[in-house]
Amino acid sequence: MRGDKRERILRVLLNSKEPLSKNELSKRAECTRQWVILFLKELEKKKLTKDSIPIDRKKLLDYWLSIAKKPEKFRSYMVKEPLEILKKTKLDYALTTYGAENIVQHYLFPSRIDIYIKEKDLDSWHGLMTKSGLYGKGNVRVITADPHLMYGKRIISGLCVVSIPQLIVDLTLEGGPCKEAADMLMEKI
Repeated sequence: MRGDKRERILRVLLNSKEPLSKNELSKRAECTRQWVILFLKELEKKKLTKDSIPIDRKKLLDYWLSIAKKPEKFRSYMVKEPLEILKKTKLDYALTTYGAENIVQHYLFPSRIDIYIKEKDLDSWHGLMTKSGLYGKGNVRVITADPHLMYGKRIISGLCVVSIPQLIVDLTLEGGPCKEAADMLMEKI
């Protein structure tokens, strides 16, 4: 959980437009105030923040990338028109990597649709995906991970998309052409 807490704090810092108190940061990151204080001290030593304010967002994002890990728990499906299914579902999700980048920046071909879901919803998602397609390696990955990955998500064209900082991290971890797309997004920060 240690890595998850650090990533939660970084996610909140990078998504916030205004300075946050340690209490507010703790509340939004869903971790203790003590954890926030300890981690902010670590970030200040690295000259990445001053109190709870990012000094250099790009360097802070680079630090996040240095501690981030690629999601390991997912299921794959082959589904016809997955974006239409996502637009109609009432289940909670956040689109990331190829599909999200294509909506936000239009650089990558959306060869695969990756979505973050809450672990408690896995059976419902499995039912929806198998009703609409086939289970096994395909064009859709349903990723169960820390629900905080959906922090800062927004709705674009009827689809829930992860925040830009989260998208940059996910694209970078994906590698290849995704890394290039992440670098282009990073320039806009």
